[in-house]
Amino acid sequence: MFDEEHSWVGVSLSELYGSQCPWDAPQFPVIKPAYNHEVLFHVSDDGYNEINNQPPKPQSGVDKWDQDYVRMPCSSHSLHPVVEGDTTNLKKRWEIIQNALEKPMKNSQDLEDAILSYNTEFKSIWEFSALHKLFNEYLEEEESKSFFSVTLPAITKLALALPRLVQSPIPLLRLYQSGRSKAVLGKLKCICHYFRKVCMKVPVGVMTFMRVSIPLQDCPEWASSNKLIGGTPLHVDSKKKIEDGTGLIQMNFANRYLGGGVLRRGCVQEEIRMVICPELMVSMLFTEVLAPTEALLTIGCERYSIYSGYSSTFEWAGDYDDTTPYDSSGRRRCAVLAIDATPFRKPEDQYKPEAILRELNKASVSACTSTFEARLSYPGVATGNWGCGAYRGSPHLKSLLQIMACTEARRPIAYYTFDDTKLRNDIINIYKLLSKHNVTVGQLYELILKFNETDVPRSQLYAFIRQALRNEEKSTPSKFEGHVYMGLQGVPGLFSCMEDTPMGSEVFIIESGAGFVIESGTSVKLVAKYGLEKHRAESPL
Repeated sequence: MFDEEHSWVGVSLSELYGSQCPWDAPQFPVIKPAYNHEVLFHVSDDGYNEINNQPPKPQSGVDKWDQDYVRMPCSSHSLHPVVEGDTTNLKKRWEIIQNALEKPMKNSQDLEDAILSYNTEFKSIWEFSALHKLFNEYLEEEESKSFFSVTLPAITKLALALPRLVQSPIPLLRLYQSGRSKAVLGKLKCICHYFRKVCMKVPVGVMTFMRVSIPLQDCPEWASSNKLIGGTPLHVDSKKKIEDGTGLIQMNFANRYLGGGVLRRGCVQEEIRMVICPELMVSMLFTEVLAPTEALLTIGCERYSIYSGYSSTFEWAGDYDDTTPYDSSGRRRCAVLAIDATPFRKPEDQYKPEAILRELNKASVSACTSTFEARLSYPGVATGNWGCGAYRGSPHLKSLLQIMACTEARRPIAYYTFDDTKLRNDIINIYKLLSKHNVTVGQLYELILKFNETDVPRSQLYAFIRQALRNEEKSTPSKFEGHVYMGLQGVPGLFSCMEDTPMGSEVFIIESGAGFVIESGTSVKLVAKYGLEKHRAESPL
């Protein structure tokens, strides 16, 4: 039975935190300049001091204009063609931008004209109809007037301060180096709200953008993994969202070209996360396409907006007051990890061995302990239906793959099913069954591959697994009847169910979700099959 008073099943969030407080988990590594870590602001020897409450000071550097750095509009190398009479001359783009933004703008048409004055090559490409609709039809007249009289002048002031605010070159993050007009308006409202807030009060926090990867040869050997699925704490919630996973590493289901359709008509999980936390959009400027075994980790983003709906029903729903504490480097303690799923033209293709392997390896980046500090088991991972919308992935399959990845990395997992109570119950029930049968990551991997070889309907993955475990149970006689012993020397506190075992006999210890089961003097085949560790029983306690 499920408790209808709660939207979640499985373990409580406090078990995923490892404590009652989400902020007791180890912090991410502090910010320190290094050969592979570019810091664009001055790092104090004393670290972050929240009492000072001052914006960070820019780190000065030398302007760079090449394929390894973001080509800034304020660079002296940035030139723009200007037609003057019968001739075309190259002028510094920043001077043109300054002239355009210093002029008063009273409406959306003035804003469009200003933007296109220094982007003339895009006049026939860029579309401003949603912008005009936002200010002429969607917003109240007073709200629109306030934007052009208060917020926009503050935005242009910030834009013109770019040479002062960013004084170091920004490296590209390289590997190893209106069917939805309502949603578009909602996204624009989120962005406008962000600028209104930061112009009223300058933010003091900083952010880290980190491209993380696992070399293909270092990815887990999934088929031979003996880690038990039941050893991973699982929390499944049907009402809350991934961004509600306070203190956890929050997944951002990204396009491999980061940002997806956030600046166009896209409005699903990745785009929504970026508009409620607009500072995440900065990553689009310098992050190249994600490779199959890499992701982008962002630490320190702040949330500014509440929203309702999804996709075509998305709407801005009000201001969000982010109270997430800062870490010792001055970053909000919010980690967002962007990982891209495989888009499937044919949904049945996702069950093929190469597709399973690719998604498992990608998911393992999100949970990999080596991504952060050595042997860091906390914080856990907050995730959901990864690649299950336009990419046509199956939530039942993707949930298992992500649980397998977190199990391999020994990282707790909170899974959010986005108002799907049936899926919530399906996931927790299959998890309990896998735990009961002491199924390992390797065994589950083999079961999924076997499922692909059958004619069983693709929607019946969980039913196939249940039947396979039932058949296995029938073919294996019970060996766990007899006396009960509490504990075993060398393995204190074990709960053991075993036949009467003479002193000094060999036993096999089988780990389970509820504890450990002791099997006495039986088949070595079990050791080979399940990768069990063999112990000698000196005395039953």
